[in-house]
Amino acid sequence: MQLPVGFEQFHRQTFFNYQFNRAHGLGLADRNDLYSAGSRVRSAADCVTVFETLSRRAATNGQDRHAAGYMRLAEFFTPPQSPAKIERYRRFRALFDHAFVGDGMTRHPVPYAGAALPAYSLRSAESSGRGTVLVHGGFDSLIEEFYAIWQRIAAAGFDVIAFEGPGQGGARALEGLTFDHDWEKPVKAVLDHFRIESAAMVGISMGGYWAVRAASRERRIDKVVAWPPVYDWLRRVPAPLRGATRMMLRRRRFMRWSVRTRARLAPALRHVVDHALYLVDSEDPVSVVDWFLGMNADHLGSERVTQHVLLLCGEHDSFQPRVLARAQAEALTAASSVTTRVFTKAENADQHCQIGNVDLACRALTRWLQNPATATTGCVI
Repeated sequence: MQLPVGFEQFHRQTFFNYQFNRAHGLGLADRNDLYSAGSRVRSAADCVTVFETLSRRAATNGQDRHAAGYMRLAEFFTPPQSPAKIERYRRFRALFDHAFVGDGMTRHPVPYAGAALPAYSLRSAESSGRGTVLVHGGFDSLIEEFYAIWQRIAAAGFDVIAFEGPGQGGARALEGLTFDHDWEKPVKAVLDHFRIESAAMVGISMGGYWAVRAASRERRIDKVVAWPPVYDWLRRVPAPLRGATRMMLRRRRFMRWSVRTRARLAPALRHVVDHALYLVDSEDPVSVVDWFLGMNADHLGSERVTQHVLLLCGEHDSFQPRVLARAQAEALTAASSVTTRVFTKAENADQHCQIGNVDLACRALTRWLQNPATATTGCVI
């Protein structure tokens, strides 16, 4: 599956524009369709209507990949509390299966906490494989979105296990599993289920945090990729202000009011708040603050990571900025090696998760996976 190069201006609102680019950059949407959709969208509700229509049209025209991608966008913009969200999620998975059924992937339910984690296996394109790579997503992703990435890892000679942990995708929607930052737990379940003794792991978006956390506790992980890192959300705040920020965040009544008020005013923040509450099955806005603060340097345990580590980041990533990658690199004091790759605007890869040139990022990723020991060690930010 070919991927486009370039980060487009599909919509004037940054949040909508990134989500449209996300579908486009991962090969799940047509450029012209997205420009047309952008001219008709004024709200998240508009996105649901527009992309459901596009999905039906694409399916009728035999454009299975785009039909799946548009249904995913419709599902993404459906509020978590709406009963229609699960229905659209099921329709997306059915369309995804139809689009990629002939590509050799197999879906597996991985037993976990009395329920199951969704996982897919995709065998290496080479007869003598280079090992296994685990892939998982982040905050609001579905693992199927990253099929183009699995495909490129498999083409580079690795068996791929792509999975969702508690709180993510089908684990939350179909199994009711709420989020747990202790990512070594689902990773252990996946490794045990597939009887894997050694594997690399790639955590995408906020998954970069959980991948490092799991690697610090699970020794069967031999290489780890944070694409990009989080390290500690408070490191986004300048050092002199962190103490005051912590004090403010402890004022729970104020934070409850602040989160509610700001979410009403900003569509992007509203999405973050609604989705975070969905992850933990809560209605209390302060739970959002608690969830994000749960991702911190003490919990992460970077000093316990002894594996080879690759950190991927974009120079203009507004979600997980470069300052977090720099802090993460410095904290990996016991790692066998730490390689940091910063992607630039000149490469069309400066945005979050290198949307705009995912193929370039995959080439950097797979070269490193094949031989991390020869990569440049150190922070190159």
